[in-house]
Amino acid sequence: RGRNRFRWAEYSLSATLMIVLIALITGITDLAALIAIGFANAAMILFGWVMELVNRPGRGTWWTPFWFGCVVGAGPWLAIATYLAVNLSREGAQGPPGFVYGILVSIFVLFNSFALNQWLQYRKVGPWRDYLVGETAYIVLSLVAKGALAWQIFANTLVG
Repeated sequence: RGRNRFRWAEYSLSATLMIVLIALITGITDLAALIAIGFANAAMILFGWVMELVNRPGRGTWWTPFWFGCVVGAGPWLAIATYLAVNLSREGAQGPPGFVYGILVSIFVLFNSFALNQWLQYRKVGPWRDYLVGETAYIVLSLVAKGALAWQIFANTLVG
C-alpha cells in the first residue's frame, strides 16, 4: 500500500532522542530548550507521516506537509547552532570538544538525507519510482545515523 506507519512512530522517538542527545553534548542543558527541540523534531517527523497519509499512489502530490516538516525540522539545528555561536563569542569561552563538531556535521547530513529520500520518492526520480527503494533507503539511513552517533560518542567519550 505504499505506507509504513511503524517507521514514523519509531523515528519520532529515536530521532528525537538523538537530537536531544546532540543538544546535550553541545552544552544545552536548559530543560525548556531541550523539550522544545524534542517536540520540534517529533513534529517534523509527524509531518512526514502526514505526507505519506494524504498522498495516495496515482494522485497528484500535496507538498505542504513536506515543506512544513522541513521548516519545523530546521528549528532544532538552528537552536543548536545559535547556542554554539553565542557561547563561543563570549570572552574566555571554550567550545565543546572537536568530535562534537564531527557529530553535528555527520548527523545533520544524515537527518537531511531523510527529507531528500522522501522528496526523491514522491518525485519518482530514477530508482525511487519503486516504493521499496525509498523504504530501503529509510532503513539504511536510520541504521547509519544511529550507528554513527553511537560510535562517535562511544569512541570519543567512553573510550578516549
